Amino acid sequence: MNPATVQVRQASLADLAALVPLFDGYRQFYRQESDLARAEVFLRERLERAEAIVFLAWEHTTALGFTLLYPWFSSVSTQRFWILNDLFVVPSERGRGVGALLLQRAQAWARETNAKGLFLETAVDNPAQQLYERLGWRRDPGTLYYTWLTATSSAADFHD
Repeated sequence: MNPATVQVRQASLADLAALVPLFDGYRQFYRQESDLARAEVFLRERLERAEAIVFLAWEHTTALGFTLLYPWFSSVSTQRFWILNDLFVVPSERGRGVGALLLQRAQAWARETNAKGLFLETAVDNPAQQLYERLGWRRDPGTLYYTWLTATSSAADFHD
């Protein structure tokens, strides 16, 4: 990959055909069964309802990765945050700068929308932590995260 040939742009419904297999690959990374139909329905709903912002990294006509942001609001600071919920780069492109380009676009989006910042959570063994820290992300040592799941969910369903 030549970073100069990679473009990152906001995805639209017209990009579903390229986005769905990437999203399905992301879910498989987290030990979910492949389900392209489910991925398409989920992404279509998020985009049609304007519930998420998705950025896609492209090299020519090939989609290399994506990041998905959800809005979140801080009552204390009375400002918007963006939750960087998903970041995925196809395995053959990892370590070549695609993830950094996607994260930098998310950071630019936060500035463009006058948000307080971005929030993400990740597994303690995720090697992408080095990338996050290199791009200015900081761990919050004073915060604990809890989850509450409905009776139809299981702890295995929750990673983020």
